[in-house]
Amino acid sequence: MGGEADKAAGRIKEAAGDLTDDDELKGEGQSQQVAGDVKNVGDKVKDKADELGDKIKE
Repeated sequence: MGGEADKAAGRIKEAAGDLTDDDELKGEGQSQQVAGDVKNVGDKVKDKADELGDKIKE
């Protein structure tokens, strides 16, 4: 699952936890959103590293 998909799924879980007063589900949703953010940052770092590698090859 991609970063944005994780964030969306996490928001849904968090909202469901809020509606049902399920703190565990709410926490899972928040954690999943953070994981999505981390994936997005990792993807950006990878893209920049690839760009740098391409410039070095030139």
